[in-house]
Amino acid sequence: MRRDGVPLRRTAAVIAGSALVLAAAACGDDPAPGTPRAATAQEPVLVFASSADPAILDPAFHSDGESSRVTSQIFETLVITEPGGTGVAPGLAESWKVSEDADTYTFTLRPGVRFHDGEPLTAAAVCANFERWYNFTGLAQSDSVSYYWVTVFRGFAKNESGTLRKSLYGGCAAPDDRTVELRLTEPSAAVLSALTLSSFGIASPRALKAYRADEIAGTADSPRFTGTFGTRHPIGTGPFRFARWIRGDRLELVRNDDYWGEKAKLSKIVFRPIEKAADRARALLAGSVHAFDYADPADLEALKRAGAQVLERASFNMGYLGFSQKTEIMRNRRIRQAIAHAIDRDRIVGTRYGPGAKVAQAFMPDSMWGHSEDFAGYGHDVAEARRLVAESGVSEPTLEFCYPSGVSRAYMVDPEGNFRLMKADLEAAGFTVRPRTLPWSPGYLDAARAGDCPLYLLGWNSDFGDPDNFLGTFFQSFSNQWSFRNEKIFEVLDRAEKEPEQAVREKLYRRANALLADFVPGVPYAQSPSFSAAARNVTGWTPSPVLPSDSFARVALR
Repeated sequence: MRRDGVPLRRTAAVIAGSALVLAAAACGDDPAPGTPRAATAQEPVLVFASSADPAILDPAFHSDGESSRVTSQIFETLVITEPGGTGVAPGLAESWKVSEDADTYTFTLRPGVRFHDGEPLTAAAVCANFERWYNFTGLAQSDSVSYYWVTVFRGFAKNESGTLRKSLYGGCAAPDDRTVELRLTEPSAAVLSALTLSSFGIASPRALKAYRADEIAGTADSPRFTGTFGTRHPIGTGPFRFARWIRGDRLELVRNDDYWGEKAKLSKIVFRPIEKAADRARALLAGSVHAFDYADPADLEALKRAGAQVLERASFNMGYLGFSQKTEIMRNRRIRQAIAHAIDRDRIVGTRYGPGAKVAQAFMPDSMWGHSEDFAGYGHDVAEARRLVAESGVSEPTLEFCYPSGVSRAYMVDPEGNFRLMKADLEAAGFTVRPRTLPWSPGYLDAARAGDCPLYLLGWNSDFGDPDNFLGTFFQSFSNQWSFRNEKIFEVLDRAEKEPEQAVREKLYRRANALLADFVPGVPYAQSPSFSAAARNVTGWTPSPVLPSDSFARVALR
């Protein structure tokens, strides 16, 4: 039984069924113009319950897990994360070489690969994608829009903001159709792993132009993609093609029968957004979906008893309470320290998280090399928090505290529950808390990443197996989300990324962890495995420890 008293009981026979009512109904609709024939009710159709709609289907412009889950089926990257692990494996590139000074990466492409629009994958097409990203202008340069390009490659051909740095990208050459030479402006030990990110999925250059992929209106805080590439015509090389998207209802992909590798076993995938974890569990038990991610730990035993499969996604994440120093009160280090001591992290993890969860003592999980537990010095101490507030010089400190609705994550299964516990802790330490809740996408993510939330709940599911993906992503340079400049932290993280020797890199990341604990840009508070659930007739799903970008190409219904 769940904490809210709503039972999750249904017979095992219900969740074993594969002829789902929703899937059959979806298959009866006519496909969008130009898309392949939809599957029939007799063909293998997987209905997957996501926690929200994707933000956008152009991988260059997304940074959220729900978008990544879908685009990873449509687009492919040069290299991938090995299934079930964190290492690098061949993707569109069947092999690669790294120059001695680690500033040139040479990839050999697989032969015979074509985009969904029939265009061949060539080295020139790959380079066209890199040149597209490098030459973004206007709103596309905002880290709330092209987040991962800014995070990994730092800047553009012509930077339009003082917060951007010289780009790591030094050019792309295509000596022949199957050879890609990616040049960097300086060495990077992390860039190969970073290229596994779904945001570096290779798109059809013809489709990017035809469907106006780079047309963006609105503001950095609230961009509007006026082209149709990212909403109706996402065209890559992946094992599934886009069919249709009805926001708030379903998003459909169909098998790419011209795929270069082994064809997908499913004829169709239907992604159905269901906000709450309990509702996703009930949908699985009722037989209206086959699988879902981010199961509430409180529901796991009920799911198992009903005959569902419960799959664990290894803990490679971290939840944090973030501070935006765009607001004056958050620029006060004593206030930041007081908040760190006010929050009872042990109580939050002990009451809101499930098996395997633990208090995070750094802005990276303890399974990552370079980890150190410097935030252990911020134990729950209300008296110390009150003393620090008094020393801060801020009378009657008031904090605007943002938290999201419409989402659940391994690091934040119940955002509102986490917020309520933290609010009580802060009020006990003398703070006045003003709540502000926003829907996860686009409102909350945009507000947090623009620095418009003084206090906010976020976290990170690792994208690739390198500390740079945590500390470098967050703190290697100025970002609007954190809105601070600390050259000592920036410099240590720069050195750590460039350093080729693993042992030296590890020492540098430990040093960075110590500097961050002293500066207190936020408070890491939880790391937790996440749990997925599937009907017992689902086979071939291997949840990855990194960001939800699992390939469904090997998934089948028996």
